[in-house]
Amino acid sequence: MKFIDSLKEGMRISEIYLCKSKQIAQTKAGKDYGNLVLQDKTGTIDSKIWDLSSPGIGNFETLDYVCVDAEVTVFQGNNQLNIRRIRKADEGEYSPEDYLPVSSKNIEVMYEELVNYIHSIRNPYLNRLASSYFIEDAKFAKAFQFHSAAKSVHHGFVGGLLEHTLSVVKMCDYYAGYYPGINRDLLLTAAMFHDVGKLKELSVFPENDYTDDGQLLGHIIIGTEMITERIQKISGFPKKLENELKHCILSHHGELEYGSPKKPALLEALALSFADNTDAKMETMIEALHGAGENRGWIGYNRLLETNIRKTTEG
Repeated sequence: MKFIDSLKEGMRISEIYLCKSKQIAQTKAGKDYGNLVLQDKTGTIDSKIWDLSSPGIGNFETLDYVCVDAEVTVFQGNNQLNIRRIRKADEGEYSPEDYLPVSSKNIEVMYEELVNYIHSIRNPYLNRLASSYFIEDAKFAKAFQFHSAAKSVHHGFVGGLLEHTLSVVKMCDYYAGYYPGINRDLLLTAAMFHDVGKLKELSVFPENDYTDDGQLLGHIIIGTEMITERIQKISGFPKKLENELKHCILSHHGELEYGSPKKPALLEALALSFADNTDAKMETMIEALHGAGENRGWIGYNRLLETNIRKTTEG
């Protein structure tokens, strides 16, 4: 199998991929064409069916596995498939595990690291809260390790939510050691829970798309509700500590225009917003550069980073 990350301009392929999305769009001349995103475990690739009336174009839907005959081209610095033939693949022609993008890091090891950070939390109420989810709730732990952190922006793969959360926790631990005024227990707990709402905001793979709850409420509100519900079961949990923790969650996007209901008003909330933004932006650029393959020139304008990007010149 030729995985997506191995494709190069000019290659002609006949492979099976998962159809992540399917839309009918129009050219400037008003002609309909198929606009697809195909996926395997190494990533996704934009794909076009320029002639929808061709006899080689079969019937298929989003989330079907499809067999494509196509040519690899490059558009705005990124690989793209021009599809000549496509059909729905039959069961037995593919192995589903080849089509789920998975973290390059060991998921079990990452989860063990996260649990070790929970053991380091000294505040009994915050430790109890984190333990009740990440250690004692087997269903939650399994879902957290499998889930993605986004539909497509960053960490959009199996284990992505865990990888992003652990990165944010590690950065927050550094902040807590460098800036004496930070309440480490509060900051680390907030870091562990800051994106927990994505378990309900996004559906599981292979769909990995926004749910009704995600569209209506968003992960920040959902996550805050999840924390509130569990805190109510912990006897004597201090109200002020509860509000400080929830404030960190509510403000972790940093700015109102980025979806935060509140701007950071605590040192810990500010640190969390910086750590979250750093890891999200770094991973966004890493994934964009990876998607460019061997292209060493300017890749083009990235709307998420709001700049034109390219790989660093190698010596």
